[in-house]
Amino acid sequence: MTLRSTSSRVLAILLIVAFAGVGCSRTKKDADEGVPVEQLYEKGHKSMTNGNWSGAEATYKRLVAQYPYGPYTEQALVETAYAQYKSGKHDDAISSIDRFIRTYPTHKNTVYMYYLRGLTNSSRDTVFLQRVWSLDASRRDLATPLQAFNDFSIVADRYPTSRYAEDARSRMRGLRDMFARHELDTALYYLRRTAYVAAVERAKFLLETYPQSQYQNDAVATLAVAYEGLGNEALAADAKRVLQLNDPSHPYLAGKWPDYPSNWRKLNPFAGEKSALDN
Repeated sequence: MTLRSTSSRVLAILLIVAFAGVGCSRTKKDADEGVPVEQLYEKGHKSMTNGNWSGAEATYKRLVAQYPYGPYTEQALVETAYAQYKSGKHDDAISSIDRFIRTYPTHKNTVYMYYLRGLTNSSRDTVFLQRVWSLDASRRDLATPLQAFNDFSIVADRYPTSRYAEDARSRMRGLRDMFARHELDTALYYLRRTAYVAAVERAKFLLETYPQSQYQNDAVATLAVAYEGLGNEALAADAKRVLQLNDPSHPYLAGKWPDYPSNWRKLNPFAGEKSALDN
């Protein structure tokens, strides 16, 4: 056998192997290609039912790519966003939601997408901050919770009779309490550092911006302590009188508030700034 014929056979074998590899890759990659839209949707829905969020997302994306129009596609877009939300892919979920709202502004599921966007924005960073580091959500950046509040507000205001409206209003109340706690934490921070004017301003802002919040009585107590520090006995007495009327069992009235963390905590470099509300 000549060297030339040997080289030709080797080249032929390599080409066969290469084409076989491409064929196998194509077969694996395009397993869902040409599958009817109903079957693709059912496959994605089954993955959703089994909690296989990544599998559902992949199937729904294939459905949308092959069948860009129609009711199955519209529902697949909704369920894609939900699968991304459940798997913690919050940025992808927001992108999918915004795409749906832009494309179908009057769709029957648009209200749900606003609601889902609120859930997604409420969940951002929560797992890391609360479960890993046990940090209160009110002490983190409030940009995404504020966006969540706006999302739920859209649901409650634009779609007041929808099935999501009541839960949206409930979540708005929870978020308002979070925002109020954020203001109170800041006021107590100033109070501990004898920055009484700043403490008064934050407590007043809380009472004016978040009336009837879970922390309104703590804000009044903050005013009483701050006015005492400023030497304004008249305003301190007014705040104390309001507190006695609205919350006669408040620990401030027994001289036990605010209960700041022990100074020993400051010796721990990993402890961080603990709120007096956590005690």
